[in-house]
Amino acid sequence: MKPGLERWRRLGLRWLKFNLVGLLGMFVQLAALALFVSGFRWHYLWATGLAVECAVLHNFVWHERYTWKDRASGSLSQSMVRLLQFNLSIGAISILGNLALMRLLAGALRLNYLVANVATITALSLANFAVSHLVVFRHEKKEVKRQ
Repeated sequence: MKPGLERWRRLGLRWLKFNLVGLLGMFVQLAALALFVSGFRWHYLWATGLAVECAVLHNFVWHERYTWKDRASGSLSQSMVRLLQFNLSIGAISILGNLALMRLLAGALRLNYLVANVATITALSLANFAVSHLVVFRHEKKEVKRQ
């Protein structure tokens, strides 16, 4: 297989893994959101923020161990730095994006909060993949020693 095609094949496989983890994370987020809104009677925006953070933490663990396991570090300190990067980038995109879109869809347009949340998750997935792949789990280039 040509190198360019192989690179696209690997990227496509990683995209599928990302979406599998994301699908599981979506169920975590929706379950938490339903619990916070219907169970605890929290306002849907407060509940959304906390539910997104639950999914972000879930997804980080699985991306580190599955989606980008070939790029994950072995040390706890490097994983903690990566978790901080993930939370400050993906977490920020997800929380701010979810809050803005939920305000529009569930608030202004009066969609059911769970339906609105599925729409927001879908809308933000491509940005989350790009930032994860290019920033948080970027491929570290090995330094070439010169003689």
